[in-house]
This record gives sequence, C-alpha cells and structure tokens, in this order.
Amino acid sequence: MKVAFITLGCRVNSYESEAMAEKFIKSGWEIVDNDEKADAYVINTCTVTNMGDRKSRQMISRARKANKDAVIAAVGCYSQVEPEKVAEIEGVDIVLGTKNKGDIIHYVNKFIEERNQIVNVKDVFTDKKFEDLNIDEYQDKTRAFLKIQDGCNRFCSYCLIPYARGGVCSKNPEKVIGEIKRLAEHGFKEIILSGIHIASYGDDLKGDWNLISIIEKAEQIDGIERIRIGSIEPRFFDEDTISKIKNMKKMCPHFHLSLQSGCTETLERMNRKYTAEEYKEIVYKLRENISDVSITTDVIVGFPGETDEEFEKTYDFLKEIELAKMHVFKYSPREGTKAAAMKNQINGNVKDKRSAELIELDKINEKKFMSKFLDREMDVLFEKKL
Repeated sequence: MKVAFITLGCRVNSYESEAMAEKFIKSGWEIVDNDEKADAYVINTCTVTNMGDRKSRQMISRARKANKDAVIAAVGCYSQVEPEKVAEIEGVDIVLGTKNKGDIIHYVNKFIEERNQIVNVKDVFTDKKFEDLNIDEYQDKTRAFLKIQDGCNRFCSYCLIPYARGGVCSKNPEKVIGEIKRLAEHGFKEIILSGIHIASYGDDLKGDWNLISIIEKAEQIDGIERIRIGSIEPRFFDEDTISKIKNMKKMCPHFHLSLQSGCTETLERMNRKYTAEEYKEIVYKLRENISDVSITTDVIVGFPGETDEEFEKTYDFLKEIELAKMHVFKYSPREGTKAAAMKNQINGNVKDKRSAELIELDKINEKKFMSKFLDREMDVLFEKKL
C-alpha cells in the first residue's frame, strides 16, 4: 500500500506530517511523492490565511483526481476550524483536526474496513494535552526540527490559530531533552526548536521549565553544534534572556522576531502585546550583545484601518531598523476574528501597492545585511557529500 502526503503551512505541520509518515512506514506502507498514484493521501491543511484554506481545498481535489479510489484524509488546522465544510468537499473520506493526528493509521484502517466517512475533530479548548508525535528516522540527517510546544493564548485580532490549535501546551521537558540526545547520537548537528507560540513553552508546566532552560540543557549535549528557535515574539527577549543567550556557544545568531506592523496604533488594533518602540529597543539590544545577529520578521500590510500615515510609519520604521529579511503578507480577513468585523477594510489595490513597496525595501535591507559577510570566513555544516 502506498501513501502520499501534501503538507501546507508552517514548520509544525511539516514536523507532524513527517511523524505521521513514520507511523505509516512502521505499519508497512510505502511513502511516495504526492504527484504519484497512491492508495491514500493525507492532506495536512492550513488556515492561517484565506489562501491557506483555498490551497487546502485545491490539494484535496488534486488528490482525488490522482486516484478516485484512494482514501483521502484531510487533517490539521483547516479541518479543525471548518470540519463541516471540509467534510462536504467531494471525495473526502476522513476529517481529523489538530489533536488526533497520531491516530491517523487507526482511522485509515477503519475507513478501509467500513467505507463510511469519518469526522473526528476534538474540542481544542477542552483537550489541552500535548500530542506526542515523535520522529525516529528523519529524512534530513544534518538538521532536525523538534516540536516542543503547541497552541496559543494570545488571540491576535486577525488570527484563527488559537481556535485551530487551542491553548498553550508543552512537551514534557525530560522527553524533549531525551529526544535531543537521541538526535545527537544519530549524527544530527543542528536542532530547530519549534512550536505554535514557542515563547510560551513551559507556561502550562509545573516547576521552572521554560524555553531558555530547554536551550541551556541542549547546549550541554555532546554532538549538537547548532541550536535554533522558530518564530518568536519580541518580549521573549528581556535583559536576562539576552544575557544568557549572549554566552551560549551553540545558539545560532538568527531570530525570527514577529513584528506585523511598525505602527503602534496598528499593533493595538491587532492586539499585539508590544509597541513599535519596544520592538526597536529589543532589536538594538540584540545587536549590541550578539555579534552578526540576523533578525528577520513578518509584516502585514492593509490591516483594517491602516491609513496612509500608519503605513508610512511602518515603512519608515523598517527602513530605520534594517532587518535582514522580512516576509510581507497582505491582510486576509478570517471569518470569526475581530479584525474581519472591523470598519475601514482596505481594498486590494492599496494592499498590492503597500506590499510592493515593502518588498522593494526588503531587497535593499537584505543586500545590506549580506554584504557584511563579504570576504569573511564562516563556519558551515555540510548536509551531504559532494
């Protein structure tokens, strides 16, 4: 039996798809590319934007066209938020949310046996347990992503992710450290600690565990040469945290520091928990303490009520702080969020114009950052023999 995976969205989804694939392999299935004919297709969906929803639907349809007799399983964030809509898509046999991906084999076998559509989406606000999806055999043998946290309690006004992933839940710290040790024993040199809101790791745990304590433990593990963390919010970097990171030898000097807007008024409507000035201070503190630090970010243009003046504040802010790289997104209204009901929605042409301006600025800033490394020797990790 052959199974193919189609994964949309974030690194956490990628990690979970690899973990699900491993469960299929252990059950005797063969993993094939998603453009090949398979007996089952697992579409790991995304709902962070309208585009994510649309691509999820498109991938489901593509899988059905590839083999009309295959088992089609739609799992993940879009399925969690809109299970009824997903179940109505022609050809969908199994609908699972974000809390039971580990049971995928059970549900595929159940459908093959009974041939009745299965819809099993748990309530993410009552099921607060961390789903322990582990990977024993990574495809990449140099770098490993490790999911250590799920969920988010922030409720930004534009975002559905808390409804798709539920509240904060953290992986048992002893299991995290054990998995990092096992990865090192298998030859992995670099780990990327990932989560939906990774800065909140440990908030739901007893004791003093937090993200920094995990990183400090990982620093002590022989064989691990590099440690990275996924996208993180600015306020994680207080003076104590920066001081600790400054003295770490294995921590990569790269932080994806979520911004979304360089205008404090816009940030307030977004329900972000910092001001533009606070963000700038953190950027400068990181640069003062960590040499060659690379700071990247995400920016949303065209958020409801974003006036020309507010956008200019964002543009000038980003021009001033010169980040190494930024990903620019045009605001996408998500039904059920506060932002979708706000007045003064911005039309598409304005979003396109603002997006284009920031993308051009990003090219300039990125080139400035990269030029600092001309004619310098830097350490690298080899991924394969040439």
